[in-house]
Amino acid sequence: MNTKTVAMRVLRILLVLLALGFCAWSLVSQWDQTVKAFEQMSVPTLLGSLAAGCAGLWTWMVAWRIFVRGMGSPLPLKAAFRIAAISALGKYVPGKVWALVTQIEMSREHDVPRERSFSATMLAVATSMACGLAVAAATLPLTSPAARERYWWLFLLAPVLLACLHPRIVTWAINLVLRLARREPLERPVGLGVTLHAIAWTIVAWALFGLHIWLLCVAVGGSGGGLPFMATGAYALAFVAGFLVLIAPGGLGAREAAMVLVLTPVLPAGAPAVVAVASRVLLTVADLLGAGVAVAMGRNKTAAPMLVPDRQPTKERP
Repeated sequence: MNTKTVAMRVLRILLVLLALGFCAWSLVSQWDQTVKAFEQMSVPTLLGSLAAGCAGLWTWMVAWRIFVRGMGSPLPLKAAFRIAAISALGKYVPGKVWALVTQIEMSREHDVPRERSFSATMLAVATSMACGLAVAAATLPLTSPAARERYWWLFLLAPVLLACLHPRIVTWAINLVLRLARREPLERPVGLGVTLHAIAWTIVAWALFGLHIWLLCVAVGGSGGGLPFMATGAYALAFVAGFLVLIAPGGLGAREAAMVLVLTPVLPAGAPAVVAVASRVLLTVADLLGAGVAVAMGRNKTAAPMLVPDRQPTKERP
């Protein structure tokens, strides 16, 4: 094992410890609110919401793995889960680069080139944001005047971002970034079928997160046929708003503010804040559970084979 490999593993351990520290601070800082929120909800509701959140995180991982495979590196499911679950803790550290760096370096251990891992992660993030805005744009304007008035500019971004997911635009943008970084261009651009496959899984993830919020809303007195759509759009919009705040770990504060704004007209007084706090805690627990399982699984020693373009056999010289 060379010095660079040891240094990266030590850095990863330090990053995980730092992320755990921020997670603990986040939970402790809102302990009283969390206790009050959980007192209003039954154990089955909390477990169901937690399960929906875990399923949403898993589905996001599947979409990322589809992009990695589509670019030529078929990661085993175990390896993809381990990489995604551990690197996800990086989002709790202020700044948005830690999760990306961890994901790239862990993927490297499975023979995924850095350029390919970076590109797949950027595609997965862009797909999540575009689909999230599309979900919010489709569910909130007719049900939440407050969200429409305050976040109208985000709704306008949805069709633009979805159009930018076209493989030609994506390939051009990624190659431009790689060229500026003095890296080789993609040798295997992502195809339209791969993109559509990942988009389908991403939309399923947003539906699962909507279920996560809906269960909490019902527990605090929410009702009505439009509540599932409102809950899904509220989380999608809140997550995107939190992601755009670069400094806040995990979008802390911005996500809750957006969620409270959207849910206030349809829930009893004080209930939106309860839902926001409960959601934050449950999804933090989901991330910690995922990372714990990933660490317990251990590293897959067998690296994934790399797909390479077919080459025509060369003719032997006489």
